[in-house]
Amino acid sequence: MNSQVTDHDNVTTMSANHADRPIHSNTDANTNVDAELDAQAHNQAILEKYDRESITRHITQGPVKYFIAGICILYSIFHLYITFNPMPALLQRSVHVGVGFALIFLIFPASKKSSRKRVAWYDWIWFLLSLSGMAYLIYEYQDIVTSRGGMANPVDVIFSIITVICVLEGSRRITGWILPILASIFLAYPFVSHLDFMPDRLLTRPYDMGDIFGQLFLKTEGLYSVAIGASVTFIFLFILFGAFLARSGMGQLFNDLALAIAGDKKGGPAKVAVISSGFMGSINGSALSNVVSTGAFTIPLMKKVGYHKDFSGAVEASASVGGQILPPIMGASAFIMAETTGLPYSTIALAALLPAVLYYLGVIAQVHFRAGRRDLKGIAKENLPAVKEVLKARGHMLLPIVFLIYLLIENVPVGYAAAYTIGFTVAISMLRKETRMGFSDILGALEDGARQSLAVMAACAVVGVIIGVVSLTSFGTVMTSSIVTLGAGSLFLTLILTMLASMVLGMGLPSIPAYIITATMAAPALAGFDIPILSAHMFVFYFGIFANITPPVCLAAFAGAGISGGDPMKTGFLSLKLALAGFIVPFMFIYSPTMLMIDPTGLAVTAKDFPLPPILDIVTVVLTSVTGVIALGAALEGYFRGAMSPLTRGILAIGALLLIYPELTTGLVGGIIVLIIAVWNIKTAEKPTPTLTV
Repeated sequence: MNSQVTDHDNVTTMSANHADRPIHSNTDANTNVDAELDAQAHNQAILEKYDRESITRHITQGPVKYFIAGICILYSIFHLYITFNPMPALLQRSVHVGVGFALIFLIFPASKKSSRKRVAWYDWIWFLLSLSGMAYLIYEYQDIVTSRGGMANPVDVIFSIITVICVLEGSRRITGWILPILASIFLAYPFVSHLDFMPDRLLTRPYDMGDIFGQLFLKTEGLYSVAIGASVTFIFLFILFGAFLARSGMGQLFNDLALAIAGDKKGGPAKVAVISSGFMGSINGSALSNVVSTGAFTIPLMKKVGYHKDFSGAVEASASVGGQILPPIMGASAFIMAETTGLPYSTIALAALLPAVLYYLGVIAQVHFRAGRRDLKGIAKENLPAVKEVLKARGHMLLPIVFLIYLLIENVPVGYAAAYTIGFTVAISMLRKETRMGFSDILGALEDGARQSLAVMAACAVVGVIIGVVSLTSFGTVMTSSIVTLGAGSLFLTLILTMLASMVLGMGLPSIPAYIITATMAAPALAGFDIPILSAHMFVFYFGIFANITPPVCLAAFAGAGISGGDPMKTGFLSLKLALAGFIVPFMFIYSPTMLMIDPTGLAVTAKDFPLPPILDIVTVVLTSVTGVIALGAALEGYFRGAMSPLTRGILAIGALLLIYPELTTGLVGGIIVLIIAVWNIKTAEKPTPTLTV
């Protein structure tokens, strides 16, 4: 996505309809081009430092380039085809994994030192090994399902081992070391779980090679588990949808629209970062790439109007991570949650809406109050695109998202909805020259979608190793019982332990595998407290994602610091502060499911759908929680209409927390506290003093 700017005095150079600024000389033009290339190279280096997925080969010519592009395009077409003509689950999942990892070995080098311009000879061997497991399953499928009953023979074990090794090595290349190491530890467990040195809680019966690798390879409870099932049936299609949107200029639309709406407001560039990063983060599902792509544009603007470099990087990091909890797409995690819990997508999207709005209100409130305290202005209006012009040029590209939401609300199957919306996107793009997609753009989107799907596919496959071992050995039950035992029957203590477990399990992981792991290992610990299944899964989902902005391993914050030139750890702690509402709200919706639009009366823990609470309860929760989050932002920044003393901030924070808690009595008390502090602050407000301190 083209989101870099080199002339921040004229922000509209980013906009297609404001890009005709005259160039006075060839020297000026060359200088601008060189500066932009340097900025792009710097941002790419930052992305590669923190995001293994960005380290790819760049084969610019020759038959290998077209061979890889052809496989990518066919891979995308295959997924569109099986949406309407499904194959048996094991077969389509094995094709998804086999071809996917074959592409990984062609596209992603073995290390940073490996050649980026050609495919190494040994990667062609990896390519064939990846396809071999798929080919074997297709050839032996009828015998496996009709004669063996899932029992592995020696040949099955050989191909299973080959496939597992390919999965571990391929996922290392594209996701880094964390997931493969975690999966390897789990894989080793059933080999030693019966030995005397194991703790009593972890002792199991002996397992042989057939038990272990048959579970992983021949059933849909291992490598080809529900995680890969979700990846093949709808995650891939939504990533492909994102690729089509990107080719039609959606990123440009979000940037320009955010600039037009908020760019001239107090502290405008930071609000632009929050808005544009939230929209893009919900669609693309990658916080890290979102930080770099939108942050390359927004962070320099934030610094220019006076925000400190650490705070600028933190704003972008917290806004990008928050996109994963923002409906309608939630980085595709909403559909995994629907698959895991058995709840309708519409129920999950509706439940996620208010917490996501509260999260972003919390970030914007802190940005706004900091701008007020520092007297930070926005961008001059004459240097910004107009909303009318932006919508005229690209506004029609919002229609595919509206169309998608309509289909999902109408309960059209998720895969069908995604496929229909891809076709709708191509059709709508034809309405304007700026967005029109030609045949080459369509092929490019098919290739881009396949490439961008590989990281999620690899993560889901390697998570399948963990799921397979947990299912075989009942390790998940052991972990659940351990959390419950340590919680000693206290819901609050169990929530704290579950939060910590989710953050550790989600550390350094993309949102989808983070959710799958936490849903498998941590969410069941809450089942004994009669908590609705949706509340439990939303709870672990939030904390698994927020591990990316929680020190010491906060990769999104590190990437933001890399662009801003700030201190990584300071940026991480500031990201944590900006995201504080996101750490409080999950506890609130556990104690009062009304915040998730769930009626706390008469619901079952395993209900397939939840009734809406009374409208008065919804209105009350919305008003009190929104006011509370804004008040919390003022308390954290120590400013409302004027500066606050530490004591006043503390009292205001208490009032804010009482408001956020969705209960009538606490809301009334909190509301009175906040009202008194606000009136007092307005009457005693003094003019802010500009400063650049954090």
